[in-house]
Amino acid sequence: MAKKTEINITVDLDENNLPTTMHWSSSDTKEQGAVRGMLLSMWDEKQKNSMHLHLWTKEMTTDEMKQFVHQTLLSQSDTIKRALGDEKLAASLYDYAHEFALQAGILKNAE
Repeated sequence: MAKKTEINITVDLDENNLPTTMHWSSSDTKEQGAVRGMLLSMWDEKQKNSMHLHLWTKEMTTDEMKQFVHQTLLSQSDTIKRALGDEKLAASLYDYAHEFALQAGILKNAE
């Protein structure tokens, strides 16, 4: 029998259905934790498009959101490099992530 694992995400909502707290857990490693934001993307092979779920709590600051998006862009660059082996495309996204970080004020321009 093939091994199975579950990743669970629990989102507590306020009266306006806005996330107040979020927790995740894994059945495989028994790890768990609280998070302030999450981005979930899935590929629908029948429709040939991606589905997205982006959530964050009221407590997540704009600076944290900028840093979160920046780190997500860097992660996607790494994925392109590892999964596709396309170093040029990965470098292009990495360069954009660097420019994003400069514009978002995460990094300071060393002139």
